[in-house]
Formats: sequence, structure tokens, C-alpha cells
Amino acid sequence: MLKKVKRRYLALTIDSSETFNSSEFIDAVWNSISKLYGERGASTVNLSMISFDGETKSVVLRVGHASLELVKTALASITKIGNKPAAAHVLTVSGTLKALHKKM
Repeated sequence: MLKKVKRRYLALTIDSSETFNSSEFIDAVWNSISKLYGERGASTVNLSMISFDGETKSVVLRVGHASLELVKTALASITKIGNKPAAAHVLTVSGTLKALHKKM
């Protein structure tokens, strides 16, 4: 019998004076993960973007429970998004979207 995959949701804010779209952000995240952990590490992450708001620069990501720390360290190492200076900061982590929105 297959085990259910435990997921965690991360609320992020992006610190930058520049504007960019969701595809530039997710590319920066995947590049950071693959630089730090290689293709094998990136294959275990189970990363997906739930929401992206370019005006408030807030992002919600879903990751696998086991790879939460990998993603948090990769996010901390981001210095550029689409060749524009930026930094991503994790605001809170939750097990459900409902609880995440309550914390925000």
C-alpha cells in the first residue's frame, strides 16, 4: 500500500524593488535547488506554486514534508530573480492552506 505524501505550505515574501512574473520566480527557485542539491535532490522536492501575487510580492508554495528544509535553504540562497536583485523570505509554514491563511 502506498504511503500518503505529507505536504507543507510555505508563505513567502519577495524583497525587491523590481517587478517580475511567476515563471521567473519559480525558475529562480528551481535553479537554486539544483545548484545546491543537484538533479537528484531536485527530484525529491515535490515543489509546486499555489499562488503568486506580483503586486504584494507574496507567494505560496507547496513542498513535500521531507524536503521542507531543502527548499527553505534554497530560498535563502536566492539573490537574483530574472537577473534582477531580489531575496525571498519565508514568513510561515503550515500543514494546510486554511491554517496558512489564518497565520498570515
